[in-house]
Amino acid sequence: MALGPVGATMTTTTPGPAGTASRLRAAGGAAATAAVAGLLLGVLTNLAQGWLPGAWQQIANSGAVWSAVAFAVGAVLYREVTAARAAIGGLAAEAALVVGYYGFAEFGRDGAGNLFFPLVWLAMACGAGPLFGVAGHWWRSGRDTRRRVIGLAAPAGLFGAEGLTYAWKLHYAGQAWACLALFALIPLLMAATHKERAATLAAAAAFAPLAYAVVELPLQALSA
Repeated sequence: MALGPVGATMTTTTPGPAGTASRLRAAGGAAATAAVAGLLLGVLTNLAQGWLPGAWQQIANSGAVWSAVAFAVGAVLYREVTAARAAIGGLAAEAALVVGYYGFAEFGRDGAGNLFFPLVWLAMACGAGPLFGVAGHWWRSGRDTRRRVIGLAAPAGLFGAEGLTYAWKLHYAGQAWACLALFALIPLLMAATHKERAATLAAAAAFAPLAYAVVELPLQALSA
């Protein structure tokens, strides 16, 4: 059975050393950019805890805000490549955020204290970074509706989970409303069609209690 025009021969091409080296440089450059951005934003979030008033300091130290960085890296730096590369970029950004935050606490403030929580957050970064890097890539790559919906529902659902924490556990009404507003606005403003907005909101509504149970409750237990 011929797969091409009669008389034609099928040939396959493999990338030469120059093409492979170019791709490796591009991948390394994107990962380095993600890491530098994460490092700087880690320092910035530490500083923001001193700038923001009262309980709003919690927003700077928010897992949802940090995960949004990995999502942005996957969406912006890894739109045209594979999900595996987006996972690496998300990991680089998220791990660097932890290093930047606690590094500044250690050398720019009064010290980071016990290593327990830096290691907890670093472990969480190793899970959340790749997941949200892929989520950002799925949202921007636009290959199919299912991936776009799941990708965008991930950060929306995490903000929803943090809204539940602020409302039920911490009783910070302003922060709870801010997170719940982001829970709704992310799908409404960033999804491509009305159908995808509705599907993303529904998926985020399912993700929010799941993230609360899997992420927020264990963190509360560790902090107790």
